[in-house]
Amino acid sequence: MTKINRRKFLKTTGGAAAVLASMKMPAIAQGTPEVHILRWNDFVPACDAILKTKLFPEAEKALGIKVKFETVNANDLQARITSGIQAGAGPDVIMLNNNHPQLYKASLVDVSDVAAEVAKDQGSWYKAALANASSDGKFFGLPMDYVGGLNAWRVSMFKDVGLTEFPKTWDAYRDAGKKLKAKGFPIGQSLGQSFGDPVGFAYPFLWSFGGAEVDDKGKVAINSKETIEAVKYMTAFWKDSMDEGGLAWDDSSNNRAFLASTISSTLNGASIYIEASRKPDQYKTADGKPLKDDILHAPLPAGPKGQFGLHLVQSHVIPTYSKNQKAAKDLLRFMHTKANYEQWFETGQGFYTPATSGWESHKVWTQNPVMAPFATIGKIGLAAGYPGESNAKAAEVLSKYLIGNMFASAVKGQSAEDAVKACEAQLKSIHGA
Repeated sequence: MTKINRRKFLKTTGGAAAVLASMKMPAIAQGTPEVHILRWNDFVPACDAILKTKLFPEAEKALGIKVKFETVNANDLQARITSGIQAGAGPDVIMLNNNHPQLYKASLVDVSDVAAEVAKDQGSWYKAALANASSDGKFFGLPMDYVGGLNAWRVSMFKDVGLTEFPKTWDAYRDAGKKLKAKGFPIGQSLGQSFGDPVGFAYPFLWSFGGAEVDDKGKVAINSKETIEAVKYMTAFWKDSMDEGGLAWDDSSNNRAFLASTISSTLNGASIYIEASRKPDQYKTADGKPLKDDILHAPLPAGPKGQFGLHLVQSHVIPTYSKNQKAAKDLLRFMHTKANYEQWFETGQGFYTPATSGWESHKVWTQNPVMAPFATIGKIGLAAGYPGESNAKAAEVLSKYLIGNMFASAVKGQSAEDAVKACEAQLKSIHGA
């Protein structure tokens, strides 16, 4: 055996290192920027799939970047951006819900240029999208979509209690719910600690009775006779008509209950209908027919002061800690290029509503009447904080679930007056007196 001393080893390995250094290494090792994008676990898995297997690989080739695609539970998105900003490192692009971008705007990259390009090509931004992701004309988030919150309702179950259309007022809905609950099919609604359905229900319910967390000047206004009336009504409505386990539900609990035919109606995105359509042999009615053919969608009912909606707005933000800000912007620009966005949008089958007006007559809405009500939800949806601004203070209220918690406290037994007073104290600690 040939003996190799230390000097010879270094000389040999040094030569090998020189040879390796002269070889062309893969692009990622040559400084290709990697854009780490963090999104939710999609309620329509095919939308995650088209990003992962088609659009992001195409973006890598077109932009000369590497895309790292990560998904988490939607309720974990805020924790991730908070920890990233505190540490000064984390994903380059992060999805946020509703007005959460307002909480972090001092630490977010200005994406107004990309937002202007999208609006020029695809129509003006809807009001709630603007309120949630911009202020004073500056975009610190790029709205991606709305997840429309409409009532999915069982046509046959409502027909069994004498109704052929969805109730238009809370009184009519409560009356229908009493009859449905007596038959074992209550209304299902979440009042738990979750980002979507509880928020999308509690705020419009409050507004429809004339209540609001603040007035149009931003002054706390929750402790009003209108709010107290709304809380009292909710308490009775819950007992009369609701699945009372909904206090602990998150944004997937009602989906499971509806697909299992244990509830007759629930506020939700289109994911219930899409799942039932995707698996018609699995989800059936009691008489063996496809469940998808027994589902329609309708907006929340009207209260004494009108009819309202709060539809989940989702935006992407780029934290200023990102070392790849240009590449991150380019990725967002690629995702929102009309031909690319359309592929993703069509994959969602109407679960997503674009945040700009140019998509209202798209074939997704016209080819399936069941999905048609989602086409224009951007026109009527409001943002948390209404009638005040959807600013960082309103975002803090939303992220702490204070409005939903007020209703839930009363449902659990606290008096309406005390529940409202407790909420008022919390709101004043955020908004100021």
